[in-house]
Amino acid sequence: MHSMEDSNNRNLWAPWRIEFIRSEKSGLCFLCGKDRDSSSSDEELIVARGKSAFVILNRYPYNSGHLLVAPYRHLAKLSSLNEAEMSEIFAFLARSEAVLEALMRPDGFNAGLNLGAAAGAGVKDHIHFHMVPRWSGDTNFMPVIADSRVVPEALLKTAELVKRAWKEFK
Repeated sequence: MHSMEDSNNRNLWAPWRIEFIRSEKSGLCFLCGKDRDSSSSDEELIVARGKSAFVILNRYPYNSGHLLVAPYRHLAKLSSLNEAEMSEIFAFLARSEAVLEALMRPDGFNAGLNLGAAAGAGVKDHIHFHMVPRWSGDTNFMPVIADSRVVPEALLKTAELVKRAWKEFK
């Protein structure tokens, strides 16, 4: 065990996590109601809204630029999506990949979804897809040893950059 004075022992500061840890959990779905402007703190993280789906920056990302793509409707199963939702979600996923590739130049992506709590879904009743930029060597000892991730850019700055790139992308 290292003492606090040990020069090899460094603190990892992740101040954005404490708000979530200490907050009272409402039990409400944070993905619902995104079809309209609101005064919620998630508003500034919304990248794009379509007719039946939207793109939002993940408030607790695995990596910088981690986007979520979801239908407005609160649905638990892929089989519940209508054709318009499926088409728009897939178009948003493709655009997310292209925008993040141009903006952040990752070496690859993790893209997918978890269906149900047993599969790891944090929000088990509102399906959503993840688009996570990845860089060679970005997986290090932190997630394994400390159950922590190092995200190198402030979330609101990332949101600003992704929203601007989304609007400018052709």
